[in-house]
Amino acid sequence: MLSAILGAAARRDVARLSIAIGVLMTLATPLAAENRVTVGGTSYVNYGLVGVGRIAANKRDRANETFGSGSGMAFDAASWKKTRSGYAGTLLLLPDRGHNIANQTNSGTINYRARVNRLSISFRPVPVGRKPPQGQEQSAVKATIDETILLRDTGGAYLTGLDPGAGVRAQVGKFPAMPEAANGRVSIDPEAIVLMPSGQMYISDEYGPYVYKFSARGRMLDVIRPPDTIIPIRSGAQNFSAERPDPQSGRANNRGFEGLTLTPSGKLAAILQSALTQEGKSSPFTHLLFFDLTDSAKPPADYRVPLPTFTEADGKLAVASPSELTALSDTRFLVLCRDGGNGYGKEGEAHAASRYRRIELLDLSDVHAGAGAQQDQQQREGQVDKLSGKLMSFIDLNDNAELMRFGLHNGAPNDRNNLSEKWESMAIVSALDPSKPDDFFLFVANDNDFLTNHGYQAHHSYNDHVDVDTMFLVYRVRLPGYEAQRARQPKVAH
Repeated sequence: MLSAILGAAARRDVARLSIAIGVLMTLATPLAAENRVTVGGTSYVNYGLVGVGRIAANKRDRANETFGSGSGMAFDAASWKKTRSGYAGTLLLLPDRGHNIANQTNSGTINYRARVNRLSISFRPVPVGRKPPQGQEQSAVKATIDETILLRDTGGAYLTGLDPGAGVRAQVGKFPAMPEAANGRVSIDPEAIVLMPSGQMYISDEYGPYVYKFSARGRMLDVIRPPDTIIPIRSGAQNFSAERPDPQSGRANNRGFEGLTLTPSGKLAAILQSALTQEGKSSPFTHLLFFDLTDSAKPPADYRVPLPTFTEADGKLAVASPSELTALSDTRFLVLCRDGGNGYGKEGEAHAASRYRRIELLDLSDVHAGAGAQQDQQQREGQVDKLSGKLMSFIDLNDNAELMRFGLHNGAPNDRNNLSEKWESMAIVSALDPSKPDDFFLFVANDNDFLTNHGYQAHHSYNDHVDVDTMFLVYRVRLPGYEAQRARQPKVAH
């Protein structure tokens, strides 16, 4: 496991980080139904779980393919309103590269057309600390699929979830070289989404890892390429495949831009799911990059930020991977971090209980980023080891006291009320409470891997012998200054 394969430098990183996080956690209120984290005189409060909802695993989207996989989500803030029974609004839910089906020509990926699903959401929260009425424990969130927007390249061809292998589409004009599958389509493994007021969308992916800009109708408008140190290299050439083995340098397989958010000052912040291959992907650090949308030629600011560590069931130390990123300000972020391989949908009681699923508060107020050729060289040589930022636990998704109020649990029995493995998306909307203007609802959703008994994608039916629903967990939180910070964001896409 991890502690056995970590190098000496990485083990020192783990030790330093574990001590730092331990000190910080002793200063914060212990995780409970109401958790308070204070940073720089500002207190952020989690009041607890106030709603749960499900979308059936066998549901089909508007393209008549199996719906699922909440890898990223974004609310249309202008649509959010109070109703007689609660709240309603429009949510964009982003699936990843599609169901994994082994076939004769590929080890698992399929020609799934990349897409964004537009949902109508109704939400009736349960009062803080209360139990829902019997029989309504998981019906606070209800969703209707209004539209499925298929993503296309500049020429109008659909993007595909197929692994690109060694395929590369050559650079054309302002568009850099991109991952390209054997069928000639741009390959994308979408993981996070930012919705602009104009309706334009920024979507991050794992293959590149790139950030793509799309019109409101899903047509590619621009592509943001990260620094060369992040581009996966095999045998001296860029190779965007996510198949084993890992590249010699650059992002590790399936460890691309897992989280994406827009800061109040208008920068796109993207977080890698692990350290770079040349740094040792099991290091308890990763990279948080800030792209200036007004100057695409400007190198992004690059922060090497800490990741939480935890103890596996066998007693070995592991690193929790970031799955989503949400900006509270230019220097403070919520980061959803989790373990892997545990939860409903995984076989056996031994894999029933997750060891770590938490939303962290990351504070970068007192650190500075590095950028440019000198840092690139340091990254190649594995010399960048400065700890950037403070990480504090804010919400524990595995809190069984909270989950049990809604008929859920973490751990055995490994049934449909046990949380599934991958919780990967977050979105914030106002509680619209004039007496508590700093109160918000934090929606969290899972990536269910499209697991169902009655699946259909890319002209093929499939049966996973298990139904894993798409689910929403909703927390009421206090985020002082968030509304004012959000008001600073650009009103139109650049």
